[in-house]
Amino acid sequence: MKLQKNDKKAKLLIFVVSFVIFAAIVALGRVKLDVDLGFDKHIFAKINACINSLVSVLLIAGLISIKSKKRDLHKKIMLTAMTLSILFLVSYICHHLFTGETKFGGEGSMKRIYLLILGSHIILAAIILPFILLTAYRALISEFPKHKALARITWPVWLYVSITGVVVYFLISPYYT
Repeated sequence: MKLQKNDKKAKLLIFVVSFVIFAAIVALGRVKLDVDLGFDKHIFAKINACINSLVSVLLIAGLISIKSKKRDLHKKIMLTAMTLSILFLVSYICHHLFTGETKFGGEGSMKRIYLLILGSHIILAAIILPFILLTAYRALISEFPKHKALARITWPVWLYVSITGVVVYFLISPYYT
């Protein structure tokens, strides 16, 4: 399949994929598979934190590479970040399917901080996926001015979501049972 400029099918695919993933994640709140995997089910959360950490580093490296005018390196880094983000989604779905919801056990200001970080993380994570895909699409069809304009919004939000994902993990992980 060759990507083309102003391809309505590509844009539709971006939004359909984004909606399906969003709907699947929302549905996870209502589903839990009670199976014995033979290992600690929270390993998926650790994997998620590691992947998010790597994505954060790659996003920063991607910014540095494009500022240094190393376009090929930038493309490889960003495609790697996207691939890792797909692996993150698979691991995230596995974690929530097998463990269900974990309640934060902290109190007072720590709980308020946690909820603030978690809330902003969830809202921005729900919004960012179609922008990531659209930003990548713009680059892949060589619409670099549009790619750059969109990336100025997408990149910091994606970085925030990946970093706060790790922060949320460290704050909630003591309460995994």
